[in-house]
Amino acid sequence: MSATDTAERSAPALPDGLVVVVKRDCPTCVAVAPVLAQLAETGGGPGVTVVSQDDPGFPGPDALDDTSLDISWQLGIETVPTLLRLDGGAETARVVGWHRDRWEELTGMRGLGPTLPDQRPGCGSRTLEPGLAEALDVRHRGGLMRSRRVTLSPLEDDFEAMWERGWTDGLPVVTPTESRVLAMLGGTARRPDEVVAVVPPNLVSVTVEKVAVNAVMAGCRPEYLPVVLAAIEAACTDEFNIHGVLATTYSVGPVVIVSGPVARAIGVNSGVNVLGQGYRANSTIGRALQLVVRNIGGGLPGGVDRATLGNPGKVGLCIAEDEEGSPWEPLSVWRGVPAGRSAVTVVAGGGVRTAADQLSRTAEDLTRNLARSLRGQDSLLIVSPDHGRLYREAGWSRARLADALAELVPTRPGLAGSNPVELLIMYAGGRAGLFSGVMEGWVGGATGSVPVTVEVRP
Repeated sequence: MSATDTAERSAPALPDGLVVVVKRDCPTCVAVAPVLAQLAETGGGPGVTVVSQDDPGFPGPDALDDTSLDISWQLGIETVPTLLRLDGGAETARVVGWHRDRWEELTGMRGLGPTLPDQRPGCGSRTLEPGLAEALDVRHRGGLMRSRRVTLSPLEDDFEAMWERGWTDGLPVVTPTESRVLAMLGGTARRPDEVVAVVPPNLVSVTVEKVAVNAVMAGCRPEYLPVVLAAIEAACTDEFNIHGVLATTYSVGPVVIVSGPVARAIGVNSGVNVLGQGYRANSTIGRALQLVVRNIGGGLPGGVDRATLGNPGKVGLCIAEDEEGSPWEPLSVWRGVPAGRSAVTVVAGGGVRTAADQLSRTAEDLTRNLARSLRGQDSLLIVSPDHGRLYREAGWSRARLADALAELVPTRPGLAGSNPVELLIMYAGGRAGLFSGVMEGWVGGATGSVPVTVEVRP
């Protein structure tokens, strides 16, 4: 549950004291009904309030009717029975399911449920039932969202309607219903109305909520949203210059490289077929970035997007570095992010050119051959495990490889003579195959695009 969600689920107006949430359709709740009677008969300290989710008459006539589930939602109930203590309108203690010792500790009473086992698991709360959970979320949190609602005719096909309105990249998108967008917002602690960036080319401010809408359309899971937000922050900087990357007739697009614990946590592929299909995080995170640029910033192909040829990666490209197998520190650490933190690096990259070398047996020979695949312009070099093995055995650092390649690769012409080629080096790919890859960039430096790294916020 996010920090935002917790704040919105403040305790409802219930009297201070003990609160027990139950439902008749739960064997454990039925079993503890005599315990609730014990608490009521003895006063239970400051008082006992029983909240019933499905039968106002259970376990007795004094139970609060919560068939609307509003109280349970506000309390954040996920299992019944749940025993809570409220003091000053705030929750101070909670026990989920039946645990005699914990119930006695919370209530301050002894000898509860003498005929019951010491503990017994509860049942799922009705607030989690499919359909009900989404409806409750919309009822209680839908007012947080400020996006324009679009109502489609029952006869309209969602995808066709969104295609006709120009909201897609040509592939089917997921319909961004209120419940789906709210679920996506649950992936971050950031407020829905927080401005993330100003998106070129139309220089429109984009909020967390608007990013969430496009992340839903792209097919992201909620846990991907912090990475998407970081990617948008990086791409919309003056240094990366997404406007120029869009407007150039060259065939580049933003490549999102995920580093740190989040890459493994959300399943961003760094191994076999790292630049290909088959992994939801890889396929959707970069696509969400592109949909934001399209739908919020107005970066439409044939409009500001003027690529002569383009490349398939412009639909969206997101990859991770194989940090566990790498002979080097993580790319993010190389670029100044403290070790152990998560980050994204966004780089302008074109189509992939395979750098094949099945003959080199030394780091020096491999470096000379890799240099031949670099054509005097800023590039992303993806070193595969089989090639990386030579650098590990030779004890080469990433910096040493970068320096050696810089000496071998011709400088690129610049406005004031010649500028050195900027190489971004990462380690990824399958563990079989003596093939690395080069993704050529666009113009570098102040007149073009430089890689930008941004930490991922929770």
